[in-house]
This record gives sequence, structure tokens and C-alpha cells, in this order.
Amino acid sequence: MSWLANLVGLAPIVGAFAAGLVLEDVHYRNFVDRGEHPLEDLIQPISGFLAPIFFVLMGVRTDLRSFAAPGVLGLAAALTLVAVLGKQACSLGVWGRGVDRLTVGLGMIPRGEVGLIFANIGVGLTVGGQPIIDRGTFSAIVVMVIVTTLVTPIALKFSLQRADRRRTS
Repeated sequence: MSWLANLVGLAPIVGAFAAGLVLEDVHYRNFVDRGEHPLEDLIQPISGFLAPIFFVLMGVRTDLRSFAAPGVLGLAAALTLVAVLGKQACSLGVWGRGVDRLTVGLGMIPRGEVGLIFANIGVGLTVGGQPIIDRGTFSAIVVMVIVTTLVTPIALKFSLQRADRRRTS
């Protein structure tokens, strides 16, 4: 579906999103109910092979020399802060009795693979001969994705333990 999206002039991620909608578990519930393997189990060998390749390619595109450029690490810190605060702001829209908005917001933080896809597209696109996203900005985005991916499980564990303590006391 990514290939088809690209063929009609859309970003391949649009096709990937459409594929995700088609492959939603609800469409395959009858198969699972009669004893078939869940779809996730069936596509695991493919995703287990392709996901590491994606992240290796993103790492290869990261120019380590760009970290010496002024402001790249500062931009990475700012992007990380905005990523965390933005997800917390979004969690304020979650309604319901007993909902722990902090935990919901923390759970939304590591969504960097989509950011990497868009940043990768931006590195390849040019306007007036200049890339939309330069190598320093791309490297800052990679740092943000790494930090948010590594910090989130620790923060979620803390938040879930905090929520459990509040419920039991």
C-alpha cells in the first residue's frame, strides 16, 4: 500500500497508515475466535526483520559530525522537552473517572518512528537547492527519539507505581 500511495503521488507513510487500518485486529476477530493465529503473530517475522533495518538506516543517515555544530544538542534538548510537554498537554483531553492523565501522557511520548519518517523525507526534499531539514536538525531529531524511547519505560514504571499506591491507600 505504501508503493501504491507513492505511485499516486502521496507519501508512502499514507499507504502504511491505510494498511494499518485494513490490518486492524477487529477485521480478523472471527479467525482468531475459531482458533487461527492472531494477525500480529503472523506478521511478526516480517516486522521483526524490517523494523531493525529501518532503525539502522535512520542511524546511518545520522551525521555524527553534526553534533559538533553549535546548537544541535540544544535543539535536541528543546525537541525532547517539547515532545514530553506536548504529550502531557494532549493527555488533558482524556476524560473519564479514575483516568491517570500523567500515565496516559507518558505512554504517548515514544512515537518517534513517525518523526523519523517525516525527518527522513525532509532530508531528501529540497527547496531552492536547500534541504528542508538539514543534517544537524535530523541528528537532533534522532537524539530526541532515542531519549524519549529510553526514558519512557522508566517514567511509566514510576507513574504506574504511583497510581497503584494512590489506589491502595
